[in-house]
Amino acid sequence: MTIKLLHRAPVASDTERDVPRWALRAAYAVPLLVLPSCLWRLPFVLDFPMGQIHDAHMPALWIRIPYILGLSTLSELAALLSIGLVRRWGEVVPGWVPFLGGRRVRPMAAIVPAAAGGVILSVLPVQTVLQWMGAVDEVPYENVWWKILANVCITPLNLWGPLVLALTCAYYVRRCRPGMTMRA
Repeated sequence: MTIKLLHRAPVASDTERDVPRWALRAAYAVPLLVLPSCLWRLPFVLDFPMGQIHDAHMPALWIRIPYILGLSTLSELAALLSIGLVRRWGEVVPGWVPFLGGRRVRPMAAIVPAAAGGVILSVLPVQTVLQWMGAVDEVPYENVWWKILANVCITPLNLWGPLVLALTCAYYVRRCRPGMTMRA
């Protein structure tokens, strides 16, 4: 019975108003799009350069470990927050949260940070595009296979910002515009 609960699709009815199916899918896709880059970074902790050619060695272990592990953990946690834009805990603070549990989340308290994050995450991939065009120096790799692996792991991050912006618009319509609906 537990296995059935783990594989059950998210229910749109746990929110006050139904969430469009595309938004549910997008919200649950965001953490999966971020995961490859988080995993790609982890070998750097052990001084494995993932095929990159550096002029100097990586920073000291005591700097590298918290930086890489912290960046990967915070990236994934931030990506998981996008699920709050389609679930009940994005509308009402869960009861287990001290002092705030059970209180309604004001729509702008979710919309403003989500929109700001979406804009920032949408602008950051400009660096990737400039590298592809050859306008910015990129890190050299030992061979093309390492470069392909890096691109496969990092490129999905380019969808993170636009998806968060789309989810923010759906959240806004659902919470602030009672007469409007966003169809799939």
